Amino acid sequence: MSTTDPRITVGVDGSAGSSAAVAWAARIASLRHLQLKIVYGRQPTGLYGGGLSGLTVLVDAIQADGERIIADARSIAASVDKNLVITTELPNDPPVPMLIDESRHARMLVVGRSGAGGFTGMVVGGTTATVASHAHGPVAVIRGRQATTMVPDSGPVVAGIDGSPNSEPAIGVAFEEASLRGVPLVAVHAWNDVTYEDTHGTARILTQPDTLEEAEQRLLAERLAGWQEKYPEVEIRPLLVRDRPRHALLEASETAQLVVVGSHGRGGFTGMLLGSTSQALVQHAGCPVLVVRPERTK
Repeated sequence: MSTTDPRITVGVDGSAGSSAAVAWAARIASLRHLQLKIVYGRQPTGLYGGGLSGLTVLVDAIQADGERIIADARSIAASVDKNLVITTELPNDPPVPMLIDESRHARMLVVGRSGAGGFTGMVVGGTTATVASHAHGPVAVIRGRQATTMVPDSGPVVAGIDGSPNSEPAIGVAFEEASLRGVPLVAVHAWNDVTYEDTHGTARILTQPDTLEEAEQRLLAERLAGWQEKYPEVEIRPLLVRDRPRHALLEASETAQLVVVGSHGRGGFTGMLLGSTSQALVQHAGCPVLVVRPERTK
């Protein structure tokens, strides 16, 4: 998570999910001894200079509402840690591009599971899903138990490990998060005896599942070995399951305080911004989800 700016950035919109995200981000910033930046992007109205007095009133009302949302978020963050250094910004920019740009500069971008503008029945807000797909750094989507705002603060950190190079940065972040929290790390590696050919999308049945399981055990041990040496204080609980990754990780999220995954794994297609497993967790997990993508080559 290298960056020049020592801060956690959280996007707010005045919703209950947003408030939960602020409290979570404040705790993480306090734990890491980082600053917290609170941002709220206003949708441009396109009404400036319209020549109607009523438009000025509308613009002023939008500004006032944004200032209220920022003030409420600041109050929530300060209640978590009164010594936390908090900055705020209220740009006249749409939320999605503003948050994506913020992700370039923060150690972590934090967003709620849904926004004030979401439609009834939506599992996760459009802003959240788009930002998680396009951000330039780690994005934490703050989800609670059973799709509520009751965000867990106990339980292990869970890492999804698929053996691909894309999962390596996520493993490192998961170890770091477990170390900071002083909790075990559950390393979930899911496999089954049906794989899918990348080129043609056809199913292939593996005839020696026992041999495959042994190979998957070795792969998991190899992926954890170097990180275990770096973080010897972290208790590792390897979990090898014969299941689809999304199923195993969704189940693990119900007793975890955080799930860490790569943006896409070994089954992803070239150019895919967010893999199916990551999408499923962002949509349905029972705890916050931290999506980590590989550093982009310049």
